[in-house]
Amino acid sequence: MKINITNVHLDLGAGRRGTDMGPSAMHVAGLVPGLERIGHDVVDVWPIQVRHHETAPVGDPNARFLSYIIEACTELAERVEAACDRGEFPLVLGGDHAQAIGTISGITRHLRKKNQRLGVVWGDAHTDMNTPESSPSGNIHGMPLAVLLGRGPKELVALAGDEPALRAQDVAVVGARHVDAGEVGLVKELGVRVYSMSELDRRGTAECVHEAFDRVLAHTDGVHLSFDLDGVDPDYAPGVGTPVPGGLTLRESHLICEAASLSEKLMGMEMVELNPTLDERNKTGKLACWLIHSALGQTIL
Repeated sequence: MKINITNVHLDLGAGRRGTDMGPSAMHVAGLVPGLERIGHDVVDVWPIQVRHHETAPVGDPNARFLSYIIEACTELAERVEAACDRGEFPLVLGGDHAQAIGTISGITRHLRKKNQRLGVVWGDAHTDMNTPESSPSGNIHGMPLAVLLGRGPKELVALAGDEPALRAQDVAVVGARHVDAGEVGLVKELGVRVYSMSELDRRGTAECVHEAFDRVLAHTDGVHLSFDLDGVDPDYAPGVGTPVPGGLTLRESHLICEAASLSEKLMGMEMVELNPTLDERNKTGKLACWLIHSALGQTIL
């Protein structure tokens, strides 16, 4: 497979500094050599640079740094769409989760040229379905899934084209365990399927994960895996800005990525919210590489 990597050096969407260094930590952990060992051809590695906090005015406190995030996501969407048009697999390294607006909009634009639809598995401790009106912080990394479903800043919604990037029936959130009160109504209104950690514990992670992939592929032509490392328990992934105890184990995280590979319908992947300033000897960076390699075909035998 030809893989096109984009490093998104973005932390303006988050509440804590440092995710802009996440892509570098994954590369230091051996991402590209690992991909090449399992037979992939990395055809490009490209950075998207974003203004820093020190030089960027916050703007609207309910949608902080919106203009700069629009700029970054616009560039990312164009790059991802072009890669897909060339038959390359877009692998996007973050950066905070606001970048998913650009990644998924780009894939969606590519698919719509062929009258096709995209499904998304969203691995995360959060549902990321706040809007500027409901967000308690104004941080856009808590809003990307709402934007992709048509709610939120119109400039971001419009990146996908004339209609929202995704349909609620084509989305599954896996691993949620912290949902803001203001998000709950929108999650229920739109009918997004959320597999909470309590449901994974009760029913079994394997059953829920395979059901999630079956669900998002039922009416679509492929799946994108958007993996937020705060979905993993902080014992295994300490290098994140919004850690929530009680998350996915190493094996459960690997299971999600393995299921993505086994689906044979993976069209794109992003790994986000790695914050090296909070990590322990690049423990989370190494985990991120392991998960990406698993999603892209690395097997034990």
